[in-house]
Amino acid sequence: MENKRNMRGIIAEDQNWSLALVPSLSVICLQCIANTFEEKQVFEKLPPDQQDLIQERLSPSLPLHVTANLVPDGAYWRRCCEPRWNVSDISHYGHSWKRMFLERHLENTIELFIPDVTKPKTVLDLLPLCKNDVKRLNISQLLLPVKKPQKGKREEPFESAFVIFNEEDKASMDHFDFGPVLEKLINLEELHLVYTIKQCGMNFEWPMFEMTDRDCRSLAMALKSCKTLKLLRLRQSQVEDEKCHVLVRYLLDHPSLRQLDLSHNVIGDGGAKAVGELLTRSKLETLDMCNNKISDPGAKAIARALSNNVTLSSLNLRLNQVGDEGGQAIAEALENNTTLSHLHLGGNDVSWITAVALSKVLLKNKTLKSVNLSCNNLGEIGGKALAEAISQNSTLTECDIRQTDVDEQSAASINAVVWANQTAEWDEQV
Repeated sequence: MENKRNMRGIIAEDQNWSLALVPSLSVICLQCIANTFEEKQVFEKLPPDQQDLIQERLSPSLPLHVTANLVPDGAYWRRCCEPRWNVSDISHYGHSWKRMFLERHLENTIELFIPDVTKPKTVLDLLPLCKNDVKRLNISQLLLPVKKPQKGKREEPFESAFVIFNEEDKASMDHFDFGPVLEKLINLEELHLVYTIKQCGMNFEWPMFEMTDRDCRSLAMALKSCKTLKLLRLRQSQVEDEKCHVLVRYLLDHPSLRQLDLSHNVIGDGGAKAVGELLTRSKLETLDMCNNKISDPGAKAIARALSNNVTLSSLNLRLNQVGDEGGQAIAEALENNTTLSHLHLGGNDVSWITAVALSKVLLKNKTLKSVNLSCNNLGEIGGKALAEAISQNSTLTECDIRQTDVDEQSAASINAVVWANQTAEWDEQV
């Protein structure tokens, strides 16, 4: 009796019965379309409101080649993202769920790619599906080829599949080749790379955390082919002078590159000289060389380029080995430069000599808004020189002199002027 009751369309005696429980024919049809989406693709012929209803009903397990070029950004892609990633902040992806899914899916595929094991088709098949939506790639690890056991040698039980570190194997230790990827991603604007492995366990070896020469050459050629790239961030990958030269050679006259971040590598003066050449043959706006091995000769090379540069607005040389010769050269370059607004020389080897040279610049320069000299030995002389110059400067809104042995009176004077300049700037914006 109860089964018959459930089969009835209308039960007048049932107080909980509602007409809304009876789906309309259009809803039944839309559900049928969602259930047979892979076989009968009529999605594009539907009006927008019905497409939205379909997106709420589509299965997130549908093959990507079916949905990528057919389903627009919306509820379907949100339903694909949220179960897969705990943190799903679409504000970092242009407020697009589809872009977020395609970018992160491609990133994960590349990060788990094992050279000579994973079939290249795994990545290549994704490119036609996401080439229009992917604007940024943030690759946080790159795996090495699998070690081939040597004949007659017993493999230790704890050895990892990624350990291949005798001299004979080093020639094959190349990571993922970005050439085909960057060539196909026609809207890629940002590339963040780290040549490292997240979890190596007890099998730590230095080659896990550095790019090879062939990696560098293939990446450099790929970067040249990517005409839309605006930001390149290559950190913590043991990039030294020779690799820096190779990268710069292919980035010269790049049509769209605006930000370059080579921080936390081992670039010395030779690499800095190459970067100086890049400043004369590019439209870079931001250059970050933090935590490298640049000393006075490298800083002088960058300063020579800076004196004639008309695009760079931010220069970060924090945590290098720049002394007063390099610091003075940069200060002198700023006498001619009219675009640099942010300068970071914190954590170097500059003293009051550089502070005095910068003070002379601050009397005339109206472009600099932020200067960081923290963790240098500026002393009382440097502090007084900066305080006197900044008292006549109305544009500097940040001056970091922490841990510089500057006397309290000079520090207080500098902070007061900087605060007044900040307040005036905020008032203008309001």
